[in-house]
Amino acid sequence: MSLNNTPSAERVHIAFFGQRNSGKSSLLNAVTNQNIAIVSDVLGTTTDPVFKAMELLPLGAVMMIDTAGIDDISTELGNMRVQKTLRILNKTDIAVLVVDSTKGLTDYENNLIEKFKNKNVPYIVAYNKCDLKKISVNADNEICVSALTGENIHELKELIAKQNGIMEDKKIVAHLLNKNDVVVLVIPIDESAPKGRLILPQVQTIRELLDNEMIPVATRETTLKETLSTLAKKPAMVITDSQAFAKVSKDTPLDIPLTSFSILMANYKSDLKTLVHGVTAIDTLKDGDKVLISEGCTHHRQCNDIGTVKLPKLLQKYTGKSLDFSWTSGTEFEEDLTKYKLVIHCGGCMLNEREMKYRLKCSVDMGVPMTNYGTAIAYMNGILQRSLAPFPDIQNIIN
Repeated sequence: MSLNNTPSAERVHIAFFGQRNSGKSSLLNAVTNQNIAIVSDVLGTTTDPVFKAMELLPLGAVMMIDTAGIDDISTELGNMRVQKTLRILNKTDIAVLVVDSTKGLTDYENNLIEKFKNKNVPYIVAYNKCDLKKISVNADNEICVSALTGENIHELKELIAKQNGIMEDKKIVAHLLNKNDVVVLVIPIDESAPKGRLILPQVQTIRELLDNEMIPVATRETTLKETLSTLAKKPAMVITDSQAFAKVSKDTPLDIPLTSFSILMANYKSDLKTLVHGVTAIDTLKDGDKVLISEGCTHHRQCNDIGTVKLPKLLQKYTGKSLDFSWTSGTEFEEDLTKYKLVIHCGGCMLNEREMKYRLKCSVDMGVPMTNYGTAIAYMNGILQRSLAPFPDIQNIIN
């Protein structure tokens, strides 16, 4: 991905669902005017979800997803494909349900529609193959199309765009600041830092500040004092990498609001209030309790990795307990969380908002507290209230 491209997690995720040979892949190719998905008359040609990041007018930056047929349940392998397809729902912003117009709606499609509704996923029913059989549609989210002839493909794209119109344009931090505010970004450069580049939350925050005519100043935790002393204008905020929280809090005057990239991402992608409530479960941990640490990315683990090394060490030291840790990364996330006493998730910069909120809902529904890296680290360093200064409605949850 080039530096000019929108990160995948920030793209509108549009997934095509349907039975085998309903024309999902053909319709996706027609909508995008590209050969993204392999098309064949053979049942089950699409075996794994296919992702394609692209620009799609009038939507802009999108992630198009082709999925395996939801009716492929005759074999164990087919069932696995269906389960992968259903998991795609957890990250789908807009669903396109492709129905073979010569067959009409069946239990497979009706069951999917119920899942869309239960997960609050905006959806469109596209009756494909209308060159073979016309379908009368009455609902605003239904359309009759033909991937073969191109009939109503433009109208389908317009209908998809209307679904996207209800999605909120959120900000990471700019909504908490004013034009021309100075913001100091503390970026540690250690063995865990990627060589020659910044991590995604840092890049996104810098770009957002620039877009909103604010003044980002980047420094390391080792030079923060000197940086603050050289600024002619008092910073409106200091934002730090969570692993440097303790030192940065010590070196930042109390009259300057302080928070972390992780906490900002938690508010941006998830429900910060619920994650703050969840952090107090740390004080209830006992010897042998299971803790799940989950990351949205699949980066190469460094010798002093925050998720697998630093955070477990801090938890053991803070609680004085011998804890049993498990880890997941990337698209993996355990479906049964009931064996865990606590889930600690990363900021989720590589996951879209819908998937982060799905993971949090899973945890809440199973009665398992969830928090995130920055919130947990601030809490164990005794500075969580201070780090929540940008969010006064949440700040007083922790006394």
